[in-house]
Amino acid sequence: MSAFTRAGENGRLTVAVPAKGRMAEPALRLLADAGLSFETTERSLVVPCANAPVDLLLVRPSDIPEYVQDGVVNLGVTGANLVVEAQAEVVTLAELGFARCTLQAAVPNDAPHMEIADLTGLRVATAYPISTRLLLGERGVDVELVPVSGSVEATPRLGLADAIVDLVSTGSTASANGLRLIGTLLSSQAVLVGGRAAVDARHELVERLELMLSGVVAARRRRYVMMNATTETLPAIRDVLPSMGAPTVVPLARDGDIAVHAAVAADEVWSLLPALRDAGATSILVIPIERLVP
Repeated sequence: MSAFTRAGENGRLTVAVPAKGRMAEPALRLLADAGLSFETTERSLVVPCANAPVDLLLVRPSDIPEYVQDGVVNLGVTGANLVVEAQAEVVTLAELGFARCTLQAAVPNDAPHMEIADLTGLRVATAYPISTRLLLGERGVDVELVPVSGSVEATPRLGLADAIVDLVSTGSTASANGLRLIGTLLSSQAVLVGGRAAVDARHELVERLELMLSGVVAARRRRYVMMNATTETLPAIRDVLPSMGAPTVVPLARDGDIAVHAAVAADEVWSLLPALRDAGATSILVIPIERLVP
């Protein structure tokens, strides 16, 4: 760690990345998809990139906001909720599109409480006491916090708390433990954060990394659709084709035949393909996009 007490002293950008947990693998995959070349092992701590002046530091995600704030590293990939929990003074540079979750309040199924305001005066167990007190305080809800480090869902059943506040991805864990969600305090996902001094001092490198990561994140949300059509069916196809601006239309060898290309939202493909076919498109091809820089 001594090599990172003054991040970037050797002219390289230092980026903290989760070493374990649900953010670790997608964070490393995103960095690799963005074009960084590196190799990690189970014992890796400092990972230099072979093709860019970037060093990765693999650490606990909960430590990353403070490492960035204190200048131990220049940038970090961590959860937005962890930034709030650490109350770290960092700059959020980009939302990375994975590790999506919400910080939610929940009560036992047979409890009378229906919304967050109903928690006033109750014992609330959470592994995120700073965030919970801050976010409840913003709503004027005063509770007795019960900080716990694990098995938050079990605390009402054990008589330790009347309600909980915990991270939720699908809600299945809460349901399995006889809990009912009553409100969202915070929406979170993985984010790229930077120290204010580092963002100013290393502006060119920081901007380049942010651009590469954002290009991959934007591309993952899109698909490139190509299809054959005719000049007669083009108006109908354009009516059902959401795209980034106007679609590209390419004449084919036979008069009246054209190819239509467009980038569309990935979550629209399910409903889009039947509509395109009904509008007269044929030989429809959907392919992933590697990078997308507006």
